[in-house]
Amino acid sequence: MIHLKTLHINSAEFPVSDRYPFSLGVVRRTARLDFQVPVTFLVGENGSGKSTILRAACRRCGIHIWEGERRKRLERNPHEDRLHEFMQAEWNGGSRVPGSFFGSDIFRHYAQAVDEFASADPGSLKYYGGRSLMTLSHGQSLIAHFRSRFAYSGLYFLDEPETALSPKSQVALLGILTEAAESGRAQFIIASHSPILLACPGAAIYSLDHLPVREIPYEETEYYRVYRDFLLNREKYLSQL
Repeated sequence: MIHLKTLHINSAEFPVSDRYPFSLGVVRRTARLDFQVPVTFLVGENGSGKSTILRAACRRCGIHIWEGERRKRLERNPHEDRLHEFMQAEWNGGSRVPGSFFGSDIFRHYAQAVDEFASADPGSLKYYGGRSLMTLSHGQSLIAHFRSRFAYSGLYFLDEPETALSPKSQVALLGILTEAAESGRAQFIIASHSPILLACPGAAIYSLDHLPVREIPYEETEYYRVYRDFLLNREKYLSQL
């Protein structure tokens, strides 16, 4: 199921050009992103804008981003969370669908909130396999969350979900994504560095290292090439350290 068809970026209406996120080349030179398959990956070097676009798209789609406690900062950028104001979303069927956002940096806050709720209603933990997420390792709690959440129809944004996962757990997540996508109930837009997840059958991979953004095959991703070359020529890489 394709819920979100297209995301338009109206760079001509940006309020400034020299402040993040409006200074990023990827949002200034990419007019639209089309979603034609259930799983789409955003890839690129650190700082290329993957998380920025992902979070802005999530906000544009009306999906809540769970936030931890906000702390005071030395300097606040008033434009930091405004990119979604200059995006438009086209939906399959004409109306938006429910979904969720996952970020590894905020998942702990979510797990704590689930645990607090379960203290009043222990039966709610059946949703997560009957165990508190706080009693599991970080990786185990993530897999428990993914299995439960992606059993439901919706649009899911994931920001580097592989961060706390072992290679074996990444393969498990790949299976969860593949089953949910092939069932026709879920659409995923994922920012990732994982060559394991990027191998998802039928997925589209958009490279943010190209301006404007363009789709590339799996074998052209830097993650695939670097991991492959390192494993085949480990001695050469180590000699250059």
